[in-house]
Amino acid sequence: MNMKTASNRQLTLLRKLKRKKYRYKERLFFVEGIRAVRQVAANNVIEIDTLFFDEHQGYAAESYWEKLIAENQAALVGNKDFSRIADTTNPQGVLALCRMPEEQKVDEMVKKSGVIVALDEIQDPGNVGTIIRTASWFGVRGLLSGKGSADLFHPKVVRSTAGATGTVRHRNGELPDLLNKFESDGWRAVLLNKGERSVPLSDVESYSKTILVVGNEGHGIQPALFNEHRLQVEISSPENGNETVESLNAAIATSIGLYQLMA
Repeated sequence: MNMKTASNRQLTLLRKLKRKKYRYKERLFFVEGIRAVRQVAANNVIEIDTLFFDEHQGYAAESYWEKLIAENQAALVGNKDFSRIADTTNPQGVLALCRMPEEQKVDEMVKKSGVIVALDEIQDPGNVGTIIRTASWFGVRGLLSGKGSADLFHPKVVRSTAGATGTVRHRNGELPDLLNKFESDGWRAVLLNKGERSVPLSDVESYSKTILVVGNEGHGIQPALFNEHRLQVEISSPENGNETVESLNAAIATSIGLYQLMA
């Protein structure tokens, strides 16, 4: 196999893509790691621009990757350069440069039914990535990413999705405005919040158009999203549980919420 060596221009681009402004300027992001790249390729919903391989790790010579290389542009990268462009401490030696999918139009999203997840200032990339992975598993109809949430194409977010990036259509924007638009078209917003007006999640009846709103890891859901007609729900601790912690992790709470709403 005769594969070209990555150019300085390509290496510079990959380093720049660690920053959000360059990702959106170029409409590109990268997926790192053997499992994640294989899953993205298998899903076939994200367009792979170029595959990059650490020439010292030898994956490019394996039969699986040879087949993928035959279908895509590919280049070899020296070990030191690969470490510089990678976002992990111990890179696995495989990276895919991918084209960023377009946001879904609100008018298209509101016409559907099912469950949509709304992220309200979820700042931890690991949580955001795990939520995307979970949403994909449950077949969620869409994802609303409010201002202040981690970028959906941040390297750590992408890595945490385990290859699920792009499998759930998304829309970025101001959540107060987005929720109002969806509610005017028959959607019901359910806010994951433990408060005086909250009811147990287990008591909530299924509804054909539901938006599950998940709040910030530290201060919860922003005040602007609370009003009288929006249902507040809490995940109650079991009778033999231990309430020595204030709340559940955002990603775990989302998983429980989706299981209950979509069961």
